[in-house]
Amino acid sequence: MTHLYNPQTMEFTPFLFFTGKGGVGKTSTACATAITLADKGKRVLLVSTDPASNLQDVFGMELTNQPVEIPSVNNLFVANLDPETAATQYKERVVGPYREKLPEAVINQMEEQLSGACTVEIAAFDEFSSLLTNKELTKQYDHIIFDTAPTGHTLRLLQLPTAWSGFLEESTHGASCLGPLAGLSEKKKLYEETVAKLSSGEQTTLVLVTRPDISPLQEATRASKELGEIGIQNQVLLINGMMQNHVKEDEVSQAFYERQTKALERIPAELKQVTTYAVPLASFNITGIENLRKLFMNSAILDVMTLESEDMKTAPLKDLIENIHKTGQRVIFTMGKGGVGKTTVASTIAVGLVEKGHKVHLTTTDPAAHLGHVMHHESVHGNLSVSRIDPKVEVEKYREGILNQSRELLDEEGLAYLEEDLRSPCTEEIAIFRAFANIVEKASNEIVVIDTAPTGHTLLLLDAAHSYHKEIERSIGEVPASVQQLLPRLRNTKETGVVIVTLAEATPVLEASRLQEDLKRANITPTWWVINQSLYATHTKDPILHGRAMSEIEWMCEIEKRSNGQYVVIPWKAQDIVGYKNLKHLTV
Repeated sequence: MTHLYNPQTMEFTPFLFFTGKGGVGKTSTACATAITLADKGKRVLLVSTDPASNLQDVFGMELTNQPVEIPSVNNLFVANLDPETAATQYKERVVGPYREKLPEAVINQMEEQLSGACTVEIAAFDEFSSLLTNKELTKQYDHIIFDTAPTGHTLRLLQLPTAWSGFLEESTHGASCLGPLAGLSEKKKLYEETVAKLSSGEQTTLVLVTRPDISPLQEATRASKELGEIGIQNQVLLINGMMQNHVKEDEVSQAFYERQTKALERIPAELKQVTTYAVPLASFNITGIENLRKLFMNSAILDVMTLESEDMKTAPLKDLIENIHKTGQRVIFTMGKGGVGKTTVASTIAVGLVEKGHKVHLTTTDPAAHLGHVMHHESVHGNLSVSRIDPKVEVEKYREGILNQSRELLDEEGLAYLEEDLRSPCTEEIAIFRAFANIVEKASNEIVVIDTAPTGHTLLLLDAAHSYHKEIERSIGEVPASVQQLLPRLRNTKETGVVIVTLAEATPVLEASRLQEDLKRANITPTWWVINQSLYATHTKDPILHGRAMSEIEWMCEIEKRSNGQYVVIPWKAQDIVGYKNLKHLTV
């Protein structure tokens, strides 16, 4: 049974960790929980370790890694740990001693190995471990709330004996995120104490934040299972953004409500065992102390109909398709965080280009694999071919290849570390990119549209691996010729278009901006942005949804600036768009 989430009437453990995929409301619910507990008379420390943290915007003041009291909330102290800065400092501690001693290509390789998400997360873990185990600090507070918890992958790495040995300094086995722990051997005891606190049900609660939608619910299930397996059993599920009432006369309102209802009916069985709470859908931006105080008040609805609507450009997707048609680009990538609709956008672009007379090959990593069965009617779309890359198959193939190369070189502990390292996000990106590269290499006389592309870090990692291989006679893994040839092709905007897909919300836009900067490091410039599932573009009259629509304006302005005006908008749709004809409707 799902109850409304009300920290005012609930009892909490000393430590609370909020986790969930980007855009589900981790920061909002963590902040609102902290304020509610502080208003209740509890002394609270709120800490963010999220690289895309917007705590400063939420509280309207500058924040640092030192706790500061929020003037308008008695008993509340906030610290904003910057894992990006910590990762940069950590990277230099590891690489610095080798400068001037090793060839430049090797140094570049080491730096890029330490530039990925895994290193940032290890650095974040290092930061909050130091805080969590500081008895002088922790005894000052009734509750310490962390916005963003470590992943199961990071915690498993920390629990492996090999992570703390000299193995990393010598290994050239092919791990995708080689060495994020190489400089932390002196922290082993500190980390063991941190993991022990995380695993204690009396001290720590893991709050799995999700939305009433299929993708975030699946992500919450994965996180619950992963973290539960390593001892973090005290979990609660927080479903954020539940629409409790709807306007039957408003088609968007009715469809929004029905979509949530269907998603919740299909909630994974594993999550049904977790104590569940709901947070009502808010009609306002969750920034500012007063709005945060209203988040858990079921009756707190702003008079959103009085908000003024700024006239934002909402160019349709057909403008982007027309641009590709005119410029003659042959390879199109859609990029963005999970859950923003990359697959739908890639599919629609492919269909739009077919309608303009092009022969198109669409390839995707969509695990639902629904594209194949709706697109085989050659009489309808003879110029469109579709393939699906199975991430599990490609990752397993890649992992087995690396492990087979390394079995004679490593002992049992070394292989255990390598196996865990090869579960990292970078491994999946590399494995899938190799499969994409093979498709592009084989394709001729057609445009290739690729759903889900690697980050700039992964591209630089592959590039560095290639340079490293040329520089010395050993390598972190063979880089196939198809990958080597595709890397420079990606950097050629005349041939390749990179499309960033996002939602007009804080976290997706901040993460998309980080992705843009990451790509620039790899000398890749996105050509277009797509704002997907926009309520602003629906002109809904539902009071709650209209308020949400107005809150999109701030982020649409940010996207307009980031994209130099090269963005298009797809209105919110009730259903996943499946089938050639339905996709075609989005192109007109």
